[in-house]
Amino acid sequence: MTVNVRKIVVGVEEVRHDGGPKLDRPILKGFVACVLKNPFAGRYEADVTGMMEALKPLGLECSTKLLAALGGDPKAIEAYGKGSLVGAGGELEHGALWHVPGGYAMRELLGQALSIVPSMTKMGAMGAILDVPIHHKDAAYVRSHFDGITISVADAPRADEILFALAMTTGGRPHARMGGLTQDAIAKWDGLR
Repeated sequence: MTVNVRKIVVGVEEVRHDGGPKLDRPILKGFVACVLKNPFAGRYEADVTGMMEALKPLGLECSTKLLAALGGDPKAIEAYGKGSLVGAGGELEHGALWHVPGGYAMRELLGQALSIVPSMTKMGAMGAILDVPIHHKDAAYVRSHFDGITISVADAPRADEILFALAMTTGGRPHARMGGLTQDAIAKWDGLR
């Protein structure tokens, strides 16, 4: 199966505060969006799983680009997420092809990354907005890291394309104070708590 990439877009936010006091260290929150031809657009295909294997190198390439944009240090990354936006000629199941290639590539690069990678998959036209959920990479219940990032690429996805996205951050919300499990209190190392 051929993976035909049209473009890769990388974006990084440097958050210095969120209305409260200036942070000692800005939080970097970034995404990589990869736009590619959907080989199944316009028709129903019973078995699409072969595409997951074909996408694995792209997952690693995108993860590597995003990590580099956030400074290159895997130990600095605290949270992550992924998503896909399928053009009108495809179906939701085509977006789900990103679960393994995107999620496992980030985990591989980050080393210890125990928690499930939160995900969003939806259909959309060119310029549609994809809100990618983010949570802590080692414990999904770390409340300070419940967040997200909004991604939009003006000319994507075309009807016969898919936009696959990954997100990573170097911290939680800037002024988190809603209680719950904190990063320094992760104890079970089970991906949840």
